[in-house]
Amino acid sequence: MKDMQSVPPPRHHRARLKKPTWIIILVSFVCVFLVFAYIYPLQNSGACYIILSSSCNTFYSWLPPPAREFSDDETASRVVIKNILDLPSIESNNPKIAFMFMSPGSLPFEMLWEKFFEGHEGRFSVYIHASKAKPVHSSRYFINREIRSGKVDWGKISMVDAEKRLLANALKDPDNRHFVLLSDSCVPLRDFDYVYNYLMYTNVSFIDSFDDPGPHGSGRYSEHMLPEVEKKFFRKGAQWFTMKRQHAVIVTADNLYYTKFRDYCRPGMDGRNCYADEHYLPTFFHMLDPHGIANWSVTHVDWSEGKWHPKSYHEQDISYQLIKNITSITESVHVTSEEKKKTMVMPCMWNGINRPCYLFARKFKPDTLHRMIDLFTNQTMF
Repeated sequence: MKDMQSVPPPRHHRARLKKPTWIIILVSFVCVFLVFAYIYPLQNSGACYIILSSSCNTFYSWLPPPAREFSDDETASRVVIKNILDLPSIESNNPKIAFMFMSPGSLPFEMLWEKFFEGHEGRFSVYIHASKAKPVHSSRYFINREIRSGKVDWGKISMVDAEKRLLANALKDPDNRHFVLLSDSCVPLRDFDYVYNYLMYTNVSFIDSFDDPGPHGSGRYSEHMLPEVEKKFFRKGAQWFTMKRQHAVIVTADNLYYTKFRDYCRPGMDGRNCYADEHYLPTFFHMLDPHGIANWSVTHVDWSEGKWHPKSYHEQDISYQLIKNITSITESVHVTSEEKKKTMVMPCMWNGINRPCYLFARKFKPDTLHRMIDLFTNQTMF
């Protein structure tokens, strides 16, 4: 037995043990080749000679596209934006919400908003961008709150200019921590305390943004926006936002991406109608801070009639049931503009909890004022 244990194993057995080593070497060589080819792509048919020339395109289709190198302007812009977003929020002893109204002139719902603001002095600020006529005020909260305004044309970049102008003026007050964009047809659906807590105690901005592959979504995209704005990032959404202070700062400071939408997203561009107010902010935030926005707006509007403009509400439409129906909605719905329209439903999540979506509503006609005031005074409803 001892003699048998001392006999060395056969030579052919030792040779068999070397085969895995050759397999490892071969696999390593292939991996190195693939990495080398990805970093130093084959630029011409001569370089393809080392493999079958007919297989060059197929070979590269297996590889992920190389990351695009940013221009100097993009690098600078992204560094500034990232640093602003990473800065810790400066605490305020008196945090306020800035309510920013965009209107041609007078605001028909000033008296309703007065009911909303009353008793909460020091917790809000009001700013008015009146693009056509100096407003005549009916509420003390709106007197002398106009900012220097410019002409606003529907669907043009001047809508975005007005938004940026309002944000810049509201940012002058360091106590303004959240910023709400409203139109002259907007009404509150909740009382002030509910709105204040809803906006102040969450870390996201309520900016509407979704992917619409149809003609009224990415069909409006222009390749002139390259390289800074790629089609895969192009998004759509309602312009009526609320946003936290860091987001207000980067929107006000942005010029690079704004310029792309100013120059190449406008009515009649390349035979298409592109509206910057529907695409600039949704695309901007999807590219630069996608997890910092809710992807839905807290301002309700009814598109159920399927027309170019949303449903308008008149005096006869106003009822307790209407307000209850709107404030009970807990899902955000987007419909694409493809021939076979696709409906996308998303729960309205607030700090991880599914809550009602809407704080405000649009397209209320002036004749609804007194009925809305009557309903608003019933605090149990709001």
